[in-house]
Amino acid sequence: ANTLFVSLLASCQMHGIEPLGYLRDLLCLLPSWPRPRVLELAPASWQETLKQPEAQQLLAANVFRRIALGEHPTAM
Repeated sequence: ANTLFVSLLASCQMHGIEPLGYLRDLLCLLPSWPRPRVLELAPASWQETLKQPEAQQLLAANVFRRIALGEHPTAM
């Protein structure tokens, strides 16, 4: 498990993605993301995935993400 986690973080760095922000958003998207499209959440596809309206809507609606970003959870 540790090797997988380190590999994921290294992949983030390789693709110019901030690792902690990636992990935060990944954990917010993963429960609602369609299983057949899970590879879209990999660091190699992350920038394109974030451009999708579906991903933007899910992230904007996620209360835990808004709290982590310092926003009031009821503000939209």
